[in-house]
Amino acid sequence: MDTKLLRDALIRMTAGAVLMAALLFIPAGDPQWKNGWLLMGLLFIPMTILGLVIYVKAPDLLRKRLNAKERREEQKEVVGLSGLMFLAAFITAGLSHRFGWASFPEGIVWAGAALFVLSYIMYAEVIRENSYLSRTIEIQEGQKVVDTGLYGIVRHPMYSATIVMFLSMALILDSPVSFVIMLAYVPIIVKRTLDEEHALMDGLPGYREYTEKVKYRLLPFVW
Repeated sequence: MDTKLLRDALIRMTAGAVLMAALLFIPAGDPQWKNGWLLMGLLFIPMTILGLVIYVKAPDLLRKRLNAKERREEQKEVVGLSGLMFLAAFITAGLSHRFGWASFPEGIVWAGAALFVLSYIMYAEVIRENSYLSRTIEIQEGQKVVDTGLYGIVRHPMYSATIVMFLSMALILDSPVSFVIMLAYVPIIVKRTLDEEHALMDGLPGYREYTEKVKYRLLPFVW
C-alpha cells in the first residue's frame, strides 16, 4: 500500500472539509446549523468511503485524480468560474440562515438529500465503469471509448451526476438564493463538455463514432 498516496488523499479531503465548513458556518454564525451539518455529512462520509475503495482497488486512478492539473485554457476558466460559484452559493446559504432569508417549503430539504445520495451513487458508478476518468481533460495512453452502462445513455454521465449533486446542495441548505446561484453550473458544465468533446474527437480513436451511437451529452432526449 502507498502510504504517501493515502496521506495526500486524507490531507486533501480534510482541507476541503475545513474550507467548506468555514464557508458555511462562519456566515451562518451558528456552529449547530443542522442543514450545514447534514450537507457536510452527506458529502464527506461517502467521499471518504469512495476514496478508500479507490485507494484499495485502483490506486493509480486516485493518484491521477489527486495530481491532475488543467492544461487547457478553456478548462482553467471553467474551474475558476466553478470556484466562484461555490464561494457565492455557500456563503449566501450561511447568510440566509443567519438573517432568515427565503426558504423552501417543508420537505424540500429531505428531497434534496435523497437527490444528493442518488447523484453520488451515479457518480460512484461512473468511476467504476471508466478507469480512464480524470479530473482534467486529457487523452491517456491506451485509452479506449467507454460505451456501456451509463455511458450508453449519455456521453458525460459524471457531469450529469454533478449537476444534480450541486443543485441538491442548495436544497439541503434550504436556500433558494443559493439554488439560483448554483444554476450557473449548467452553462459552466456545458462549456466544459463542448471543449472536452472537441478534444476527444481530435485525439481519441472511435469517439466520433461513439457520438453517433449515443446522441445525448448530459440529459436524454434534451441535449
